[in-house]
Amino acid sequence: GVKDGRWTVLQLVEALGFCLENTDPRMRGRGIQLLSQVLLQCYSLLQEKEVLHLVLFYESRLQDHHVVIPSVLQGLRALSMCEVLSPGLAVSVLKAIFQEVHVQSLLQLDRHTVYSIITNFMSTREEELKGLGANFTFGFIQVMDGEKDPRNLLLAFQIVRDLIAKDYALGPFVEELFEVTSCYFPVDFTPPPNDPHGIQREDLILSLRAVLASTPQFAEFLLPLLIEKLDSELQSAKLDSLQTLTACCAIYGQKELQEFLPSLWSSLRREVFQTASEKVETECLAALHALSACLSRSVLSSDSEDLLDSFLSSILQDCRHHLCEPDMKLVWPSAKLLQAAAGASLRTYHRITRSVLPLLLEQYTKHTQSSQRRTILEMLLGFLELQQKWGHLEEDESTLLSLQAPVCSVVFSALLDPSVQLQLVGIKALTVLGSLQGFLSSSDLELVVDHLIRLALHEEDSQSSEAAMEAAGSLACSYPNIFSERMVPRLEEELQSEREENDHNHHSLQQRCLQALAAVSTHTSIVRKTVPVLLQHLQKVQKGSEARNTQDMVSVCQSLHRVALQCQQDAEGCWYFHQTVVPCLLAMAVQAAMPESTHTLPGKALLEEEVLAAMIPVISAATTHLSPELAAQSVSHVVPLFLDGEVSFLPQNSFPCSFQPFGDGECVEAQRRLVALLMAFVCSLPRDVVIPQQEWLLRELLALSCSCNCPFTATTAAKCFAGLVNKHPAGEQLDEILQLAVNRMESSLAEGPCRTQALTLLLWVTKALVLRYHPLSSCLTDKLLALLGDTELGPAAADGFSLLMAESPDVLHKGCHADVRIMFRQRFFTDNVPKLVQGFHGAGPDVKANYLKGLSHVLNHLPKPVLVTELPTLLSLLLEALSCSDRVVQLSTLSCLHPLLLEAPQIMSLHVDTLVTKFLNLTSSPTMAVRIAALRCAHALTSLPTTVLLPYKGRVIRALAKPLDDKKRLVRKEAVAARGEWFLLGSPGR
Repeated sequence: GVKDGRWTVLQLVEALGFCLENTDPRMRGRGIQLLSQVLLQCYSLLQEKEVLHLVLFYESRLQDHHVVIPSVLQGLRALSMCEVLSPGLAVSVLKAIFQEVHVQSLLQLDRHTVYSIITNFMSTREEELKGLGANFTFGFIQVMDGEKDPRNLLLAFQIVRDLIAKDYALGPFVEELFEVTSCYFPVDFTPPPNDPHGIQREDLILSLRAVLASTPQFAEFLLPLLIEKLDSELQSAKLDSLQTLTACCAIYGQKELQEFLPSLWSSLRREVFQTASEKVETECLAALHALSACLSRSVLSSDSEDLLDSFLSSILQDCRHHLCEPDMKLVWPSAKLLQAAAGASLRTYHRITRSVLPLLLEQYTKHTQSSQRRTILEMLLGFLELQQKWGHLEEDESTLLSLQAPVCSVVFSALLDPSVQLQLVGIKALTVLGSLQGFLSSSDLELVVDHLIRLALHEEDSQSSEAAMEAAGSLACSYPNIFSERMVPRLEEELQSEREENDHNHHSLQQRCLQALAAVSTHTSIVRKTVPVLLQHLQKVQKGSEARNTQDMVSVCQSLHRVALQCQQDAEGCWYFHQTVVPCLLAMAVQAAMPESTHTLPGKALLEEEVLAAMIPVISAATTHLSPELAAQSVSHVVPLFLDGEVSFLPQNSFPCSFQPFGDGECVEAQRRLVALLMAFVCSLPRDVVIPQQEWLLRELLALSCSCNCPFTATTAAKCFAGLVNKHPAGEQLDEILQLAVNRMESSLAEGPCRTQALTLLLWVTKALVLRYHPLSSCLTDKLLALLGDTELGPAAADGFSLLMAESPDVLHKGCHADVRIMFRQRFFTDNVPKLVQGFHGAGPDVKANYLKGLSHVLNHLPKPVLVTELPTLLSLLLEALSCSDRVVQLSTLSCLHPLLLEAPQIMSLHVDTLVTKFLNLTSSPTMAVRIAALRCAHALTSLPTTVLLPYKGRVIRALAKPLDDKKRLVRKEAVAARGEWFLLGSPGR
């Protein structure tokens, strides 16, 4: 009635008069409870006069019997949300609560109501409450004092934060406010199992930390508390104290820290020198960094002491001498402390490096062992990396510039050392020095290039070689001219040098040259020099007659692919690479595909599946990042090449006969293989690029995919068709081509020699449509499910479910602009897993494995959180799959169960007997991969509740003794890890 306007609230009060004035407190409580419940639903409809009368009524009720108070507070909470509350009423209500209600004697919900009333008034009546001055703060302290419930504490901590952030008067009650909150530090709270409120210990920690670190006024009370907790034995207390100290440094100044700096430094130093915990060490270093940064920010008055200088002097005094100790025990802890302080500001960096860098250089020269030199160089590297933070070197202040010669000397000597580990640190240091603009002179840079060439090409250890190549790529961005003029010609010279055909070392050198040419191609000016060298070498290899031709071509393509990826973010470099490389690769491929009778050069290695597969990512990477305009320009040449044989845009375009890959006859078999390159190009184009003659192209691809006897050609044609269908705009044209495809697939699947090709096409088209949520996808998926019962195609159809769910490397992924909807896997799971389960139960014994295999493939690619929720309904089927003799089913099921053992131990523990038996049986599988997967699952079983596992401990330990003698090292390794965990099961502290 009140909501509809038929009653006013005051009429309701009159109607409740008998209850509200009753002598029985319980009856009064019920009357007020009803009134409060109405107000909570109708507070926005109240008039100002009504609110005034109600506030006065509720305030008087606060002096009533204690059973009435909860309902009174609910009513006041409703009134605290009224917008028409008259000025002064908020203060009046809070005063009444502070004076009349002993809040901590109330139940949790009622205390929560009081905090809500305060929060509501603070958000809407801030100025009025501030008029109370420090009395408001004192009143709240009385309300909060003794609070224990975490739900209420989160609200109370928020109120304290608002008190401080909104500048309420704390008056003489700063220490009391600190005491009433800091008594919870450090937080010791473990949420009860199945807690419906979801409050975690971390929530309370962060909320309390925000209070303690909200004002410098708490510093004199908080810092002694933090120092005390740092000295405790509890790691959680140490971590909480350190993180709180770091947070405080963001708002503290020199004045707050001055008195406590010696004690803080002493505690931090002790923890870093003595702790066995990496977490504690990390937090100590973060706190030291924050302290140094805080002191760096403080503005000094002319008569105040420079605390930063004296603080850094203490750090240097306590750490510097450890860098010189012969046993080098405290070298790393000292270096970390020095680096933490040095990284705080440019001033701290200069102060510490001025003292430490000369010492490190001296120690490097003094020590002769490679291991000691590596340690010293790693420390030096840490300080060099800090310099990167501050950008340009300043000549007047930089210690590093004054030490340029000895620093370069030390780094270059490390590159010449026989120790690989020292070389690797030297290469890192070289990269950092190169990033400091103005540090390396031109003569130094020439020396750098020489060292990198030597390491990249001639260093025996592959780690050093790869690191040198990475460094060359990194430095080439900053110094393209010197790398273009000095490194690229040297690499080209080495690549073109002639040696004996079977010279293994020469072949290895050529491989490294190819890798180095790709690695250094990180700037467009260098790409313009390296790409012609790589293409020239590919042409040379194509004309050669060596047995290694195929592998050499693959190596060149891998290098070109790396260059393509490095060019993608630079529009100029990307277009240069595309218009240079793509026509050249197509021309070479077309040349190789010409009939033998007219083309006798031994270039057929280019048509091998391995080489074409290596060319696909090159063309794809060269195409995906083109602008729509340039992509349209390129597609106008490439598609006519395949449909019309238009070769005029290719370099060296005089071929002995026409190029007709979609034509008939045996002579075009080789040309058809090049559809793989067409796929790489058209399936990587941006979605808004119009493909000329697309309907004709789709029909040709469809025909080829269903009729070609070559599996490689048929598959690439199917993938190309699917890639184009996925991006095709919805409409009649798409419906028509899809209907054509369905008819073709149905007729080919029914009978005849092309059933396998038709299945491949069905899989790829289904995937293309599933990704974009096309309505036809469910019809095609049903056809695929029906094929699981086919004795001939069933196993291949089951494996096809992996193709549907997995990420495809060359087509139908987001990188090539495919239409991929979010959560398509979850949708596929929901739509089709029930059908798979139903099909399994109704299938004959000879095809049941197909359904299990399909199911395990789907589950294997499903996001784990989704899988965990569906686990209870599917677990029995997964356990049955472990008994299947098909090793693919076994492997897929084991890899599916492994994460579930870790993420859903409660559900899995219900089936522990079956799981133990199945896993132990599979540790004797004839397939190594299955044995390894079974041992990993046996290992993961130890994450289940200990009480569930203890009855099986002896049996499992005895069974795992056998794989300890397995002939394969990887199996033995897993057996040792699993058996060790089972041995420790139930031990104290586990």
